[in-house]
Amino acid sequence: MMQQRVSLITLGVKDMAKSAAFYEALGWARVDSPDGVIAFDLIGQTLGLYPLADLASDLGIPVDELGAGRMTLGYNTTEKADVAPIIAKAERAGGRVLKPAQDVFWGGHHGYFADPDGHIWEVAHNPFSPLGPKGEFQWNGVA
Repeated sequence: MMQQRVSLITLGVKDMAKSAAFYEALGWARVDSPDGVIAFDLIGQTLGLYPLADLASDLGIPVDELGAGRMTLGYNTTEKADVAPIIAKAERAGGRVLKPAQDVFWGGHHGYFADPDGHIWEVAHNPFSPLGPKGEFQWNGVA
C-alpha cells in the first residue's frame, strides 16, 4: 500500500545558486547535501533543488521533455492579509507575479507567482481549511 503523502518535491533548476538564493530570500533555511541537492525542510516534507540537466539525465529523457508550469505548488496562509506580502516578497526575490492577491469565487483569497525557473506557486488563504497547530494543511481542515 502506498500511503497518502508526498515526502520530497524536487524542482529541476537551471541555476542552483540563483534558485537557492530565491528561496532563501523568502526566509527558508537551506540544507546542503553531498549529492548536490539543495534542500529546504518543510512541514512534513522537503523541497529539493536539483540541476535540470542532471534531473533529465537521471530520468533518461531530454531536458525539453520535462516541461514546466504544468502544476502548482500551494502555500496556504493563516490569514487573508498574509497573501499579498508573501507574493510581494517573492517578486522582490526575483520571482514573477502571475496573478496578484485577490478574492476568489470559492470564498478564499489567493494569487500566483513563478520562481526564477518558472515553477508556479499559489499563495492562498482558505477560510474553509484552517491550518493545524504546526502550519500543516488539511483539505477542509480535517486532520
